[in-house]
Amino acid sequence: MADLVLGLASSHSPQLSTPSDAWRERGERDKNNRELIGTDGIVSDYDGLFSRTNVERIEREITKEKMEERHQRNQKAISKLVDSLYKADLDILVMVGDDQQEYLQDDNMPGFCIYWGDEVKVSAHEAGPSTGNRLLIGYSTEDRTVPTDSNLGRHLIEYLVESEFDVGRSNFLDPNRGGRSKGGIGHAFGYVYHRLLIDNLIPTVPVMLNTYYPPNQPTPKRCFDLGRTLKSAIEAWPNKKRVGILASGGLSHFVVDEELDQLALEGMKSRSITKLSQLPREKINSGSSEIRNWVVVTGATEHLDMDIIDYVPCYRSPAGTGCAMGFAQWK
Repeated sequence: MADLVLGLASSHSPQLSTPSDAWRERGERDKNNRELIGTDGIVSDYDGLFSRTNVERIEREITKEKMEERHQRNQKAISKLVDSLYKADLDILVMVGDDQQEYLQDDNMPGFCIYWGDEVKVSAHEAGPSTGNRLLIGYSTEDRTVPTDSNLGRHLIEYLVESEFDVGRSNFLDPNRGGRSKGGIGHAFGYVYHRLLIDNLIPTVPVMLNTYYPPNQPTPKRCFDLGRTLKSAIEAWPNKKRVGILASGGLSHFVVDEELDQLALEGMKSRSITKLSQLPREKINSGSSEIRNWVVVTGATEHLDMDIIDYVPCYRSPAGTGCAMGFAQWK
């Protein structure tokens, strides 16, 4: 039987792979976002958010020195995750992430979808307005085709259906379907290949969650239960393989909400379905919805101990926009 031996979680925001001297440029782009969820749960444009923010406090968070210090902490944490992946000697990595209409569209948006093809395309990164016309650190400028494990993917689908999870499935990413990824896997998964697996291209199984788009976002409890069932499925697979599971995304963004993040991390650390179910639903939308990916891995790793490698609130504008970067492992 297969063994689930490692859990990992990492933010994947492009800010993570952007030099700190360009963070304020990303903050300027936030002024075009009309659906920013404040720490008070109110949704507004940038000006509305600014009017409700303690700007004096945030200004102390976006000095050149502080942003560079946090950038270096992020890179150190990524290196620790890469080291853990290498030392675990995994045969397969199950990746839990969200698709932001990069492949899945409004014509068919399942709550959960498992990819079970034999391979998948990881799209090249190109500098553009969203990255301040800079290349992201560590990202490849060429498309790559990477291996996925169709046997484990199919087994997970069948096991989940028998466990009363009505999961979607895909074994082909159609480049003509109209999504932003043009036949490639979404950026939540692309980040893992670019920054974590790098040249250690073990087969993966992408598990896509609809964290972003109402009205069928799974509840935190459903995500926890999914994780538990994925663990059972992996351990019931009749192949002697070492398997890891990784959450890509989060924590709070596009407004940094340190209180929300600490509530979530406390619930994960204590493996408390009750605490995770009580996360304020109005706040776990937009970018912060990716906390759900971490909850899935928390449910899958109850037999392991969680180590929070670092929590780095990366502010980028006086209104408090940015991304709180989180990094964790379960061993």
